[in-house]
Amino acid sequence: MRPLTLDDLLSLKEYSERRVEFYDALQRYLDHFRRVRVGPQLTLLFENRQTLWYRLHEVLRIARLSEPAMVQRELDLYNRLLPSTDRLQAAMLVSTSSEEIMAKPEGTTSWWSSLHGEELRLCVGTQAYPCILVTCRPEDRCIGTSFWIQVPMPEEGQRLLARRRQPAFMEVIHPEYRHSSLPFTEDMRESLLADLEMTNQAA
Repeated sequence: MRPLTLDDLLSLKEYSERRVEFYDALQRYLDHFRRVRVGPQLTLLFENRQTLWYRLHEVLRIARLSEPAMVQRELDLYNRLLPSTDRLQAAMLVSTSSEEIMAKPEGTTSWWSSLHGEELRLCVGTQAYPCILVTCRPEDRCIGTSFWIQVPMPEEGQRLLARRRQPAFMEVIHPEYRHSSLPFTEDMRESLLADLEMTNQAA
């Protein structure tokens, strides 16, 4: 997938003036093509150039970064989160309340603190494709909100995903959290297949 460049970005002033417009558009896009809820606590946001463009602008706005070298450094970091050949990329968000954390007996942890990549998978038909946790920093596990995952999709999986009669969904099979998402919509399948096509063409 083609990386983001300085030419793709707006000035801080222009972005700030249109921020509400961009936010509303992104939420519609995520709901229609990119957001997958797996049970009551876990949400996946499949990333591509469009989603990361917004994320990057938010970082630049909050940090007030406009100097080209500093912006390029952020670009380099965020371009690493784009889907790569035969792989989808997603942010994994875990929602939890402070009350839930405080209610845990001393010495115990929440389910997401011990989650392994193979316990989260993309299922297509009768096949299951385990995910890879890209970041599992201690501070991420403490707050439970910031994981990045990759979903390897070999050619067989891509062919299955393109077959509309084969149901596709995400599932978690952790001992303390076993949930499946609703089946992907046709629009979402098309969007993810477009990601894979673009990354494979760029390879």
